[in-house]
Amino acid sequence: MSQTFYKKGFLALAVATALGVSSFVQADVKIGVAGPMTGANAAFGEQYMKGAQAAADKVNAAGGINGEKIVLVKGDDACEPKQAVAVANRLVDQDKVIGVVGHFCSSNTIPASEVYDEAGVIAITPGSTNPQVTERGLNAMFRMCGRDDQQGIVAGNYIVDVLKGKKVAVIHDKDTYGQGLADATKEQLKKRGVEPVLYEGLTRGEKDFSALVTKIRAAGADVVYFGGLHPEAGPLVRQLREQGLKDVKFMSDDGIVTDELV
Repeated sequence: MSQTFYKKGFLALAVATALGVSSFVQADVKIGVAGPMTGANAAFGEQYMKGAQAAADKVNAAGGINGEKIVLVKGDDACEPKQAVAVANRLVDQDKVIGVVGHFCSSNTIPASEVYDEAGVIAITPGSTNPQVTERGLNAMFRMCGRDDQQGIVAGNYIVDVLKGKKVAVIHDKDTYGQGLADATKEQLKKRGVEPVLYEGLTRGEKDFSALVTKIRAAGADVVYFGGLHPEAGPLVRQLREQGLKDVKFMSDDGIVTDELV
């Protein structure tokens, strides 16, 4: 079978990665699904697997790709860049996948995509928003989600026009994804005439944000924008409320759209 035919089938599968759950089937065409299957951000990896499996089941039920079944190969990168590169090399060299759905964290997708590009393997990310994911001249790297610079414009405008923010604290998680979104939002705020009163980073994995909350209070912020993921966003919101900042509006990105945040 031609590589072109495989790639067309893979792209059809990747576009459907947000669907439901099913069980694995024995198959002939291997597609990697790479993301955080364990760790604090495992909820996103679970979403990847559920969506990809539902799409694979649908294709297989209709006869597969030219009569050949699809099998999914899980790659757990735990949102750690070094682990993402190891996963990418395994998927390419050992599992012989013809395409990859992934990764999730932009800081993982960028180095992993170099491995896929060198091997001539298509990769499409449903969740990596940093512009550099698709602006490095890689012919086989695609995305199916909005970019940081697009989200930043929307977020900045929403803070000004809807939330009526005057004193905005911009917080990020020092990661390629979170800081990229925070920077894009900060730039849009400046274009709208709102200079952030605080620009601060926290460390992924932290749970005690008392010092940061103190800085937010001292800055007199009426809106907090956070660029990052739900494991840090949840405790940050809780501690803002616990320390008396109940009227400060909190806004974040697509990285908090999980039941785990609630």
